[in-house]
Order: sequence, then structure tokens, then C-alpha cells
Amino acid sequence: MGLESRLAHTYIPLEQYQRKWIFNHKDLPVTDEDKAFIKPLDQKGAMEVWNKWISNRSSRTEQFSKGDWAAKDKAWLETDDWQIAWDSEEPALPEMFAAHFDWADDTLVYFCYEKYQVIETRWDVFVRNWKCFLFFDDGPLLISPKQKQAALIHQSGQYQIGHRG
Repeated sequence: MGLESRLAHTYIPLEQYQRKWIFNHKDLPVTDEDKAFIKPLDQKGAMEVWNKWISNRSSRTEQFSKGDWAAKDKAWLETDDWQIAWDSEEPALPEMFAAHFDWADDTLVYFCYEKYQVIETRWDVFVRNWKCFLFFDDGPLLISPKQKQAALIHQSGQYQIGHRG
């Protein structure tokens, strides 16, 4: 049939998502047009994404073990700071982060907080609203099923960019 497996995912309406406040923050407004493309997956869908593209052993990034691609040093190319850009008045992604992802605007991306907390969106929506996604910065991963580039966000204010194995 050629239909992608992502069409089978079940979403939680954004207004029912437990972390919806991050997209309703008065200082970082998200347009209604963008909100339509911010799709939290239900637990089953989030688990499927995590198991398929991140890890079928670990449920959080700090639990990665030897067999996980993200635990391998060679997966990560560079580390830089995101906190300075996040704290600034400028809406742009950190420069090195943006340069690493040469994705088309409509590229499907998953922002994965942990095994049961995954948001599906588009690259352009993430770029415009990245500061909202990073209100929760305890190890989320940014991936795309059709691309190899990845980013890992750390609470320290740092991020790593690299490639999925």
C-alpha cells in the first residue's frame, strides 16, 4: 500500500496533552496554524517510535546502554550551548544546531522526551517553536525517521548533534 506506519499512530489532542502549557506560554506564543502540526502521540504510539528509532532497551536517554546507537561516542559529532540562544530575545535556533539539519520544512520529526512522551511535528514548526519544546530539557532527542541527523538536549544547557546509527 505504501502508507507509512506513522499514519497508524494515535494522537492525544493538544488541549488534552499533560504538557500543553509549554505551547500556551504567554511569552512564547505558538500560532494556531503551528499548533495544528504539534501532535503528541499516545503512550502506545510514543513507545513504537522510541523502540523503533531510539532504543528497545532504555526508556530514557540517561539509561542508554552499550547496544543503543545514542550511547556510542561516534554517534555525536559536536556539543554546543542552547541555553544562551533560549534565553535571548532572538527566535532563531543556535547556529550550529540549525546548520546540522538541512531538512525540508515539511520533514516529519519526532521530539522524544522519553519512551512514553513523544511529539510528532514538522521541521519548520519545530524551528519556529523550539524554545517551547525545550521547556522540558531533561534529555530529549530530536530525530526524523527518514533522516540520519539527530540532536540530544541536556539540562546543563548543552546539546549534542550527530547521526543515528
